[in-house]
Amino acid sequence: MKRSKIHTLLQSTHPSDQVLIEGWVRTRRDSKDFSFIEINDGSCLKNIQVIVQSSLPNYDDIQKLTTGSAVAVSGALVTSQGKGQFWEIQASDVAIISLASESYPLQKKRHSDEFLRTIAHLRPRTNKYGAVFRIRSELSYAIHRFFRDQGFYYIHTPIITGSDCEGAGEMFRVTTLDPQHPLSNGHAFDISRDFFGKEASLTVSGQLSAEMFALALGDVYTFGPTFRAENSNTRRHAAEFWMIEPEMAFCNLSGNMDMGEAFIRYLIDHALCNCSEDMELFGKFVDPSLMATLNHILSSEFVRLPYREAVSILSAASQSFEYPVTFGTDLQSEHEKFLTDVYFKRPVILYDYPKSIKPFYMRVNDDQQTVAAMDILAPGIGEIIGGSQREERLEVLEARMDETGMNKAGYEWYLDSRRYGSVPHSGFGMGFERLIMMITGITNIRDVIPFPRTPGNIEF
Repeated sequence: MKRSKIHTLLQSTHPSDQVLIEGWVRTRRDSKDFSFIEINDGSCLKNIQVIVQSSLPNYDDIQKLTTGSAVAVSGALVTSQGKGQFWEIQASDVAIISLASESYPLQKKRHSDEFLRTIAHLRPRTNKYGAVFRIRSELSYAIHRFFRDQGFYYIHTPIITGSDCEGAGEMFRVTTLDPQHPLSNGHAFDISRDFFGKEASLTVSGQLSAEMFALALGDVYTFGPTFRAENSNTRRHAAEFWMIEPEMAFCNLSGNMDMGEAFIRYLIDHALCNCSEDMELFGKFVDPSLMATLNHILSSEFVRLPYREAVSILSAASQSFEYPVTFGTDLQSEHEKFLTDVYFKRPVILYDYPKSIKPFYMRVNDDQQTVAAMDILAPGIGEIIGGSQREERLEVLEARMDETGMNKAGYEWYLDSRRYGSVPHSGFGMGFERLIMMITGITNIRDVIPFPRTPGNIEF
């Protein structure tokens, strides 16, 4: 008999003489002649109730089932006599796959997020985290569908790299050398004896590689893990996270903003339409204003605001900020929140940032002070997308690299793309976890990634 998913059974329109489900026991309640067992298989938020008659040959063993135990149930799908459910299963056979120990930590009560992070290998079995990771899966699919429908090609960019895209130096080094390896000159590794013969790190971005393919295939995107060795324990930062990075040839900053806005709208709409049951949980138990916020983003016109004007608005605000705002400083979360949640009350796209606070690859504007960069800020979450038009002019790019103190020797391959058929092109990056935080209302990045890696934490 073919196994059915509980999600599919609960959407059935007709009873069935014989169904098979496999899943985990959430609760068991015994009566005189039968037992009620609530079973969940991870396919949806809801459990399905199984009625087990005492006449089954292994009924004594069934009465020993504990929360977390795994079972396979065969029986008839019938209309439920209980409240709050339409279908239930009258069991003809219950096979016990495994019995969970009485020490199983996920009992029928609410557990704190802090506690569940200590058992991240088990937390997907809870309602909240099962819902988070179903939404994460569905949004992964939606990302690929969006770009495929737009004519983009999916590119797999390197995880191990010899280039620092952001220029911040906060990268994890990759090496096979023993820390006790003999030193070549008394104070440094003989890097020529390392695996790659030169310094290598985990990537912070696939952008530079994606640019090479955009200048060959047109519109491309990469979607994969990235790493940042930043000693930050905030709710918004993790050492390992996933990035979506489209790169578009023959595209200026305005077109880049258009694509970012369309992308956000598409993903929110997809989640609301395809994850309604799981989304309802977050709107009810995590953030009561969630649905209103997401629908407001969908219906709002995104404000497009030059950085210089944003600084003027913030400087004139009656609200006091922990961090002062002047031209040439990077905006903080409190500034972003003021612009989106207080001043405009809708999404804001900031653009034309000072070049002094942005990486070398962003296109220098005619004023020679700013670059064609943009950040999309969403109410309740802050920055959700960061991107720019890339500097396509070889001489300007080389001057920016010199200005920022970069060693051009390691970037000849990147400069070649400006020597041979360079064109205006743009792209952006969206942190996948930030997206899930926005769509679920969850405020800590540790709770939207299966196994969070943060400073001092690499469990599981």
